[in-house]
Amino acid sequence: MAVVTAEKNEQIAKMNFGAVYPHYLNRIKKHGRTKDELDRIIKWLTGYNQDKLESFIGGNGTFGDFFEGARIHENAYRINGVVCGYRIEDIPEEFALYRDCRKMEKLIDELAKGREMEKILRSS
Repeated sequence: MAVVTAEKNEQIAKMNFGAVYPHYLNRIKKHGRTKDELDRIIKWLTGYNQDKLESFIGGNGTFGDFFEGARIHENAYRINGVVCGYRIEDIPEEFALYRDCRKMEKLIDELAKGREMEKILRSS
């Protein structure tokens, strides 16, 4: 399993959210999912409204800014598994930004794989 480093955490923190979002969108669209569905899972995870999310999509902020202002959903602890070689639940608290980013990517993976929205959103 890959290990998170301070350098890797900082690299993610400095990336512009709006530069990466189109890649998320292309990935899920290839599998017949929609921008509305993508935005819904991101808003669920972060607590952002559509206007705030659109501001980040427009390039107004880094992943560091994005997750610093987010109110991570209380059920986000239920997001686990492996993404890009990292086991989410094993990422230490000191790298919370990296962990939250991987949680979001896990939700996006599940959306692309056709998982039902209720399951993606960890409904009780």
